[in-house]
Amino acid sequence: MKKLLVSVLAMSTLVFTGCSVRMADMTVASTKNYNLNSNQFVKGERVKGEDKVPVILFPLGIPNFKTAVDRAIEKDRCTVALSDVVITQLNQAFLVGQIGYRVEGTQIIDRSQPECSK
Repeated sequence: MKKLLVSVLAMSTLVFTGCSVRMADMTVASTKNYNLNSNQFVKGERVKGEDKVPVILFPLGIPNFKTAVDRAIEKDRCTVALSDVVITQLNQAFLVGQIGYRVEGTQIIDRSQPECSK
């Protein structure tokens, strides 16, 4: 019984371990085209976007950094960019798990866009 418990603890440690690495900090990030001369920018809330793929012995896809940025920006349809951006690479896999990217930033909302003036 004791050997079984030790084996289960060792396996769970290997399966559920992982790390995340802070890759970059950016002042502004966007994958969208927008008018830099707009004078109706306002700060929104802090948002996160992730793109992850599963790993079962090897990755079952390739995570995309642009997709993670898009998912964070698209939380609000009036958001055109993110400020104070933190980019993190996720490596939470040994034999099984997931890998990917996490993008976190503060929304930059352009109120001059159609249907965005509140």
